[in-house]
Amino acid sequence: MSYDYIVIGGGIVGLATAWQLKQNHPKAKIVVLEKEPSLAFHQTGHNSGVIHAGVYYPPGSLKAQFCKQGLKQTIAFCQQHDIPYLQCGKLLVATTPLELSRMHDLAARCLENEIAISQLSAQQLTELEPNIAGLGALKVNDTGIVSYPQICQKIAEFFTQQGGEIKLSHQVSGLTESDSQITVNTQHGQFSGKYLVSCGGLMADRLCKMLNIDINFQIIPYRGEYYQLQPRHNQLIKHLIYPIPDPELPFLGVHLTKMIDGTVTVGPNAVQGWSREGYNKASFNLADTKQMLSFLGFWKVAKQHLGSGFKETKDSLFKSGYLQRVRKYCPSLNIHDLRPYPAGIRAQAVLKDGSLVHDFLFANSPRSLHVCNAPSPAATSAFPIAQYICEKVQQAEEASRWRRR
Repeated sequence: MSYDYIVIGGGIVGLATAWQLKQNHPKAKIVVLEKEPSLAFHQTGHNSGVIHAGVYYPPGSLKAQFCKQGLKQTIAFCQQHDIPYLQCGKLLVATTPLELSRMHDLAARCLENEIAISQLSAQQLTELEPNIAGLGALKVNDTGIVSYPQICQKIAEFFTQQGGEIKLSHQVSGLTESDSQITVNTQHGQFSGKYLVSCGGLMADRLCKMLNIDINFQIIPYRGEYYQLQPRHNQLIKHLIYPIPDPELPFLGVHLTKMIDGTVTVGPNAVQGWSREGYNKASFNLADTKQMLSFLGFWKVAKQHLGSGFKETKDSLFKSGYLQRVRKYCPSLNIHDLRPYPAGIRAQAVLKDGSLVHDFLFANSPRSLHVCNAPSPAATSAFPIAQYICEKVQQAEEASRWRRR
C-alpha cells in the first residue's frame, strides 16, 4: 500500500500531525499506524487531563513556546467542537520557606513567559481554598482541564472524514529508507510512503534505530501512580492544587486534580519503570530492562537522583508515605480517602551522559522526522507541535527537490 505520508502513533501528537498534514495537503494520501487496538492508548490516555499554561519552562524553549500557543489552540478547538473543558485555574502551594523561595523564582519565570499569575499570602490561600494549607501560593488563571482522549476522537473523526486512514493494531516491525521512498513493515502488511513522521512515544528511540539514525539518548520509563479521592471529596477543591516542584527534577510532584468528569485524582509520583508499557506495580519486561541496564545514561541518572528515587519507591510501596506528600498541603485527607486509579508512564529521553532531556526533541533522516521526547506538556502543545512538524516536513521535501535538480 502506497501513501504520500505515513504517521506512526495514534496518540494526540500523531493524530494532530496527521490532521494538519491533511489540511495542508488535501489531496495527499495519509495513513496513521497505531499498534494498539484503540487510539490514545498510552501517554495521551494516562495523564491528568490538564491544559497547562507553561509555568515551568525556560523562556525561549520549545516547551514554553508551544505550551502557551497550545493552551489557546486547545481551548479554541474545544469551544468550536463542543468538547467539555474547564479553565478552573491552578494554585502552586508553598509549604516551607524553601518552597516559598522557589515560588518567587517561578513567579519571575511566569513574568518572562508572559503568563498571568497572582501571588497569594497564606490568608488569601485559605480564603480561596479552605481545605488547603500553605505559606503562600501562585494562582495561574489560565490552567484548565479536559479529556485528551475525547479530543483525539474528534481529531480522528475530522481526519478520516477528509480521506485520511487510521490502521489500528498495526505494530511496526521494521523501517527501510531509499532515495525515493520509505517502507514500513507491520504484522498486517507493508506500507510505503514518500515521507514518514514517527510519534512513537515510549518506542521513539527504537523507531529511530530502525532507520539507523544516530541518536545519543534512550527512552527511560517512569511510572506515575495515581489515586482517586472518595466521591465525598469531589468538592474538596475549586482549583488544581500543585506543590512547588524541585527544579532539579523533571517531575511536578503529587498534585490534586479536578477531572472533567467531576472526580478528583491525586498524583502522579515518579517510580522507575521496568517495562515501557507496564502500568502495574509488578510489571516487568525482560527486554526493556536489559536494554535499560545496558545503557550508561541510565546508571548515571539513577546515581544523580538516588535519594529521590529511593523515596519515590518507598512511597509507592507504602501508601502512608504517598499520603504524607498530599497532606502537607491538604491535611484533612486520610489513607482511606485514596482509592485505586490507573497509572501512567512518562517516556523520558535520557542522554548518554545521564542528562534528562527537558525540552521537546526531534531527529530526522532524509525521508523521516521523529518526535523523540514529548512528555508533558505535549498533550497541551499537540497542535503547535503538529504545525512545527509540518513545517519541517515541508522544508525536507523542498530540500529533496533541490537535490534532484
